[in-house]
Amino acid sequence: MNRLEPMNCIPVTLSNEIVTLEPIALKHTADIVESIDADVFKYMPMRSSVITTNQVRRYIEFQIKRPSTVTFAVIDNATGKAIGSSSYLNIMPDHYGLEIGSTWITTSARGTKVNPSMKLLMLGHAFEQLGAIRVVLSTDNRNEHSKAAIAKLGAHPEGILRNHIIMPDGHYRDSAVYSIIDSQWNDVRAALHARLEP
Repeated sequence: MNRLEPMNCIPVTLSNEIVTLEPIALKHTADIVESIDADVFKYMPMRSSVITTNQVRRYIEFQIKRPSTVTFAVIDNATGKAIGSSSYLNIMPDHYGLEIGSTWITTSARGTKVNPSMKLLMLGHAFEQLGAIRVVLSTDNRNEHSKAAIAKLGAHPEGILRNHIIMPDGHYRDSAVYSIIDSQWNDVRAALHARLEP
């Protein structure tokens, strides 16, 4: 791969047996209204609620326009409905790096094969199609569930960014930062496939 050419991270549709990730759009509004709950954004720095139809519509419009970001709707292949969202964030085309974040899925899908299926698609696309050399995952340091899920991927802990983000309630969020680099991808991919076996 020619690293002198910038990484070209553009909206794309990714799919496997469990989920399809497609560019988020206003057509997903009704499904997301049904899927979302008050705890989804507990540890995310959202400046307003995302519960009502109008709020969800504004959220989707914001994600579509957000710079250096590609946001996906997570479609449950069994129902054809959007049950969550995830994004490539902080895309650095010249340095072949990006972050996977702003991820949430509906309550009933948590602890199922949905999240590992999503991560397999997004990490696979990043490393195998885009040629990324580094993928970052970060979370509020108070979010033990999210930290455990990131560690389960095999991501390497890099440290804590202190007072990284001011949360809507005024709390100064410390962000726990992890990364997966290209030399780790084969092992991470194998572990994800193992989690998806019947």
